[in-house]
Amino acid sequence: METTELLRTASQVRRDIVRMVAGVNSGHPGGSLGCADFLTLLYFDVMKHNPANFSMDGEGEDLFFLSNGHISPVWYSVLARSGYFQVKDLGTFRKLSSKLQGHPSTDKKLPGVRMASGSLGQGLSVGIGAAQVKKLNKDASYVYTLHGDGELQEGQIWEAAMYAAANKVDNIIATIDYNGRQIDGNVDDVLSLGNLHEKWQAFGWIVLEMDGHNFIDMKNTMLKAHSLCGEGKPVVIIMKTEMGQGVDYMMGSHKWHGVAPNAEQLESALNQLEETLGDY
Repeated sequence: METTELLRTASQVRRDIVRMVAGVNSGHPGGSLGCADFLTLLYFDVMKHNPANFSMDGEGEDLFFLSNGHISPVWYSVLARSGYFQVKDLGTFRKLSSKLQGHPSTDKKLPGVRMASGSLGQGLSVGIGAAQVKKLNKDASYVYTLHGDGELQEGQIWEAAMYAAANKVDNIIATIDYNGRQIDGNVDDVLSLGNLHEKWQAFGWIVLEMDGHNFIDMKNTMLKAHSLCGEGKPVVIIMKTEMGQGVDYMMGSHKWHGVAPNAEQLESALNQLEETLGDY
């Protein structure tokens, strides 16, 4: 997809996000808005996947696992807009008996979702397992995972990181949403992660960095990541983003991690985001 179309799609995804969380006065808009560009690129340009014939095993397809499941609004929007289910279903977000739960679940059998991710820290382990299955089956597809930077405070992440490097799981590309903020404040103030680039290198991973709001940079970085797969090491991308990207009053603060906009704030947000594909 051309960059102009990716930008247009990402704008609509952001509209979906703020409308979904405002509609039920519940959800996590900050990180969702910050990852809208990346997930738009992944689903509309990078991944080889088949929305019309979703299967849990994903044989012959690239797989994606959302580890920081609280940013479900952005994922649901991208899944719907790319054809996994009807766009109108976004209007059921977080409602009773909806398949679009606040955190993704598998018991609802929502197409596109292969793991429940309410608890942080588990997605890398799941992704590594899926990547090993692909290697055993001689399936040349890739496995992608997405994690919040605050999520890296979970010990299971580093156990998984050690395992992947030790077992040469070189068909996985993990991405870190590095916005520097988490629910309680700045990551450095809550529990500093130190030098992430050096830390992941020390754990045996190939480390790349990219601007999560620049489609050209992201495209080039993903191409480089693909070229480095198969070399005996897993790949991680540290992606710099801004929480609340696209909505001026949400940017620059952790306060919109898990707070929904009221009616007036929603109107302000929508005035900043172009409707390009039609609202649900």
